[in-house]
Amino acid sequence: MEGRVAASSLFFTQLVVIAAAIFSLRAVVDAATDPSDVQGLQVLYTSLNSPSQLTGWKSSGGDPCGESWKGITCQGSSVVSIQISGLGITGSMGYLLSNLASLKTLDMSNNNIHDSIPYQLPPNLTSLNLAGNNFTGNIPYSIATMGSLNYLNISRNMLSQGIGDMFANHSALATLDLSSNSFTGDLPPSFTSLSNLSTLQVQNNQLTGSLNVLVGLPLTNLNVANNHFSGWIPQELISIPNFKNDGNTFANGPAPPPPPYTSPPPGRSRNSSRQAPPSGHTPDSNVNRNSHSEDKNVLTTGPIVGIVIGALFVVILLLFALFFCLRRKNKKEVAARPSTGRLPVITEKVDLEMQEQRPKPATSALDLKPPPAENVTVERLQGKNGSIRRMKSPITATSYTVASLQTATNSFSQENLVGEGSLGRVYRSEFSNGKIMAIKKVDNAAVSLQEEDNFLEVISNMSRLRHPNIVALAGYCAEHGQRLLVHDYIGNGSLHDMLHFADERSKMLTWNARVRVALGTARALEYLHEVCLPSVVHRNLKSANILLDEDLNPHLSDSGLAALAPNTERQVSSTQMIGSFGYSAPEFALSGIYTVKSDVYSFGVVMLELLTGRKPLDSSRARSEQSLVRWASPQLHDIDALAKMVDPTLDGMYPAKSLSRFADIIALCVQPEPEFRPPMSEVVQALVRLMQRASVVKRRSNEESGFAFKTQDHEAGDML
Repeated sequence: MEGRVAASSLFFTQLVVIAAAIFSLRAVVDAATDPSDVQGLQVLYTSLNSPSQLTGWKSSGGDPCGESWKGITCQGSSVVSIQISGLGITGSMGYLLSNLASLKTLDMSNNNIHDSIPYQLPPNLTSLNLAGNNFTGNIPYSIATMGSLNYLNISRNMLSQGIGDMFANHSALATLDLSSNSFTGDLPPSFTSLSNLSTLQVQNNQLTGSLNVLVGLPLTNLNVANNHFSGWIPQELISIPNFKNDGNTFANGPAPPPPPYTSPPPGRSRNSSRQAPPSGHTPDSNVNRNSHSEDKNVLTTGPIVGIVIGALFVVILLLFALFFCLRRKNKKEVAARPSTGRLPVITEKVDLEMQEQRPKPATSALDLKPPPAENVTVERLQGKNGSIRRMKSPITATSYTVASLQTATNSFSQENLVGEGSLGRVYRSEFSNGKIMAIKKVDNAAVSLQEEDNFLEVISNMSRLRHPNIVALAGYCAEHGQRLLVHDYIGNGSLHDMLHFADERSKMLTWNARVRVALGTARALEYLHEVCLPSVVHRNLKSANILLDEDLNPHLSDSGLAALAPNTERQVSSTQMIGSFGYSAPEFALSGIYTVKSDVYSFGVVMLELLTGRKPLDSSRARSEQSLVRWASPQLHDIDALAKMVDPTLDGMYPAKSLSRFADIIALCVQPEPEFRPPMSEVVQALVRLMQRASVVKRRSNEESGFAFKTQDHEAGDML
């Protein structure tokens, strides 16, 4: 009996344990969040500077759905909504939002988030609200693939450039608010595809052109106030219930009249153009007949006179051409007749005509010195004013078809999108031979050159840039209105990502590696400024355009692309382009003047990033430290202050003498007066000397203000 009781008790205990295990397992399954969502939220939290307002959030580990993170809503194990509006959050949005594949609603409005909007956003959003922040740059092109969007609000930021023609797949979009930014250019043609758009807010921008693309949309709220729109307001828009259009230069009065009257073609009566006779007056039938007869005479005489005049004109032209040909023949005979003691004179008429008719080179054209000039070929190009001849250097880069580049990028899929700049998106591509390349798809709305021959001229110049620290142009495509550039693929990412994204890769940037990056970049600029004739100004030098290979050698991208950039002077007034990111020289931000010395200033800012690990502009820091140049410049010659400025990631592994010399070079480059900045050849020499003396050191753990060094040169005694 006792044995049975014991067996029953044991069986009951086992049942309880199994039930508890099943319950616990079910709880874990129910609470566990998709790992991709967790990772995306962790990166977002870190990029937002780990704010205390986001209670429950964690930078590592955690279970957003099971632990009720603030603002997070889940369905099952998937995060479907993030609503963290009005919390005073700073920082940036990070780079892993595309992990949130199930996210439908993202509301981060009315905070102090800065930097650009990431080019990779959650792909299946139906509502995106980023209004009332400090975002700069332009609208990311990844929005073009987000066909489920119903609500998009990016108002009250510092976005600039053109809106971008990216709304062809947004038939579900009902509300679009782009107001209170610095957008320029015309409304994009793809707005005509917004078949369900009821609210459009674009007020307080710098938009131009007409409103014709909005005709036919089901709008009930339209605000275009305080822009630079012009022309006539379409009648269809005037009837919109809530329509605001003040602060533009629209034409006043009713819609324009029909085109002025023109004579009808021969054989058609002109009676309809005459005024009707006074009422009560009945014209005589003979008068009508006479009038009709006069009309017929007018109709038949006009064409005859025109034919006679035309014939006389043709005869005169023929006589003139005959006279010119005879005279030219006589001249050739005289020129070919040998004279006493002289060689026959040969007249190169064709070459002379080409020189006379050749248009003046555009300011973007480059006559590069290296490599040696190749044989010049004459191409017949079709311009706006007819056929012209012009001297043109051959393009050394490979020409690709759109079809081949589509195949290599899987039709420019989102999975192959690796970056985005002011001119367009960059895709990773793999060709049939196994070669991996980077393809920049130039957005037509972002370029200033419209004619294909001008684009090819720029490609010709870019293809001749040859330097180990410059990303080479390997190919191009100018087909079916598409403009694409094919470059070597640099797989280790950009200097910006390695410096500013907190991961293990940043530890690879030792002090010596940072000096090598600075030296390689300086050599690239020296080549552009002082070897190429005329000098090539980069115009967009920043850490994001410095790509690093597996050995951390720098490769400067976008070299020679300044000729394709939008008119920067037109946008400088809003200070939203390069200057908004902290790389721009003072003279560019004030007047739009950009020279090689402006590139030197931008290079100095990049060196400051290498030294401090900080971004050029960081609104999350104290006000006195938000501008990197303004904060760092007064301290560059103070060795004690300099030691506190160094990137903590280096963990003290640097020689003080090398650090001081590095800071001296920075101070020269970021001087406000461009004439006092050194040429890049002098910067290269200074960095070479610094590299020769550089050695790795470790700050002694028991000393607060001193350094201990392993040194390789005789100047060790001079170090602190």
